[in-house]
Amino acid sequence: MASNTESSMRSKTEPESTVPLENILVTAENGEITGTDGTSNADLLVEIQKLRTELIVVTEENRRIQKNALQELESKIEDNKKNLNEISDKLQSVGPLMSKLSTSNDNPEKSSNTTNVSKKSVKHFKLKHVFKDVSNFAENVMYYGERKDHYNFNWSIGVKRHENHLGFYVGCKRIAPVDNWSCRAITEYKLVGPEQNNLIRTEQNCYRRDQGFGFSKFFEWEEMKKWYIVNGNLTVEAKVTIVETTGLGKKKIRKFDESQKDVSDVVLVARDTKFYVSKMFLASQSSVFKALLFGNFEESRQSEVSLNGIDSDDFHYFLEVLYGESAIDDTNVEGVALLADMYGAPTAIRKCEEFILKESKMTLEKKLKIATRYNLERLKALESLVDHSMY
Repeated sequence: MASNTESSMRSKTEPESTVPLENILVTAENGEITGTDGTSNADLLVEIQKLRTELIVVTEENRRIQKNALQELESKIEDNKKNLNEISDKLQSVGPLMSKLSTSNDNPEKSSNTTNVSKKSVKHFKLKHVFKDVSNFAENVMYYGERKDHYNFNWSIGVKRHENHLGFYVGCKRIAPVDNWSCRAITEYKLVGPEQNNLIRTEQNCYRRDQGFGFSKFFEWEEMKKWYIVNGNLTVEAKVTIVETTGLGKKKIRKFDESQKDVSDVVLVARDTKFYVSKMFLASQSSVFKALLFGNFEESRQSEVSLNGIDSDDFHYFLEVLYGESAIDDTNVEGVALLADMYGAPTAIRKCEEFILKESKMTLEKKLKIATRYNLERLKALESLVDHSMY
């Protein structure tokens, strides 16, 4: 009786279609799935392979989509960076020098903010001269290049043969008849060789009288002849960056000192000089100051902003021009034009153009150089006058 019951229970728990696991054989050699009767399930294998292929395709497609999405995102990020850089460059432009406006500290609570116009002064220029028949230079005799006027000083290159070495100097003379003056400058001295084989040395000096600075033994004479003399000629260059000047310029007309504190809402600092001015007035006169003082810059939340690299005298005359004073003369027009171009100040640009056209005693060549360097469009016509004067 018990055996019949057990047989009945087994028949209910084991479905008729069930195939014991031990009766299924997998042949690894040919990938066939075979039952105990030896029948191949080729259709099943084909379906599995098809699903596998589709899975691979879907996976690769997902990877491709992800890769494209990532590349598109990176491209957008780069485009945004480029746009931001372009905007920043416009705000930070200093005319031909492309100096920058930036903040020195991200936390306005910890320190006053600083606008870096450049790491050095924005006033710089290059002197170049080709000395001929250098091999026959006499000992300890100075040979000079052409003298050039830049930023109220007269500059020249000088070389000489000294104790089997080449001496290399840059001279500076004041133009204005003043007694107490100074000009601190960084000078890069360069021997120009063939195939960009240049020799460069740099130093900083402060001129306080008509004098020259440089190296009495810049390079060995025989080595200089070997590497830098071309057809008997020696080409030299000097790149001068003016850091600071004192004692020059006309008498100041208007005050921007602490006496103006009651009618100002921001202090601008150039060198160690503080200028008390109106943010709203500056913004109305200058596109750069408008962005700087009312845009998304730390300076817009500061009561005192430092302008690194800006000559305080030039900035004073620049402000006087903005405030309607007749502050421009031949000694400061270049400095004012530089700042007018740098800060996007059309009123100051127009005043510089009018002075150069109507009152300046500078040569046509000098006027054209200022017009070209500082984008004084009304003066570009001077180029034809300069060309005509050469015939």
